[in-house]
Amino acid sequence: MFGKKQVNGTTYGIVGLGRFGRALAMELAATDAELIVLDRNEDKVREIRELTENAYVVHNLDRKTLEETGIQNCDVAVVCIGEQMDTSILTTLNLVSMGIPKVIAKAASAEHGIILEKLGAEVVYPERDMAIRLANRLEIVRALDIVQLSEKLNITKIHVPEPIIGKTVVDANLRAQFGLNIIAVENNGKVLEIVGPGYVFRKDDILFLAGSKEGLMKMSEWSNS
Repeated sequence: MFGKKQVNGTTYGIVGLGRFGRALAMELAATDAELIVLDRNEDKVREIRELTENAYVVHNLDRKTLEETGIQNCDVAVVCIGEQMDTSILTTLNLVSMGIPKVIAKAASAEHGIILEKLGAEVVYPERDMAIRLANRLEIVRALDIVQLSEKLNITKIHVPEPIIGKTVVDANLRAQFGLNIIAVENNGKVLEIVGPGYVFRKDDILFLAGSKEGLMKMSEWSNS
């Protein structure tokens, strides 16, 4: 079973190998993180053993069974059971009561999330967050990706707007017009991290911008008008 915490690095426990749990396990394994993974489905556990030897089939998520796997030694535990609310709540309660420093739980609804928060877990809404991210990308026509850091700050990867091709950073003046700051410019696989005021935008440029969603929307409407 899973032993003591690593001296260096963060150890993660994942409970549930649905789409969210499996994707999370794969991403963490790609960073060489130490993982312990639990699920009741033998086929799913067998598949994930290619990523970590600490993958266990568990048919009961009571405290005794969880402790037998050693998940209490993790730095972070993630409950990826969203659909079975009763199981999600009980598992989250058990993990929090074990003293794991950080417990994150997937919620399927706002009501579910409120309960998980009251138990002491950090709550995530994967389906809702994915939908919001997709909606933002659809609203901003030329956006390739959007990361929302706060309500007022987004980092956006976007194709260069046609009206500024051939113009310098100073002439385009995206900061004054839309409140957008240029973080970097990518062209032909090369990234320019320091973009001077005399840089001339080229047709195949991809811009990394920081600013509000409203500013991005205004620029999108302006460039397509």
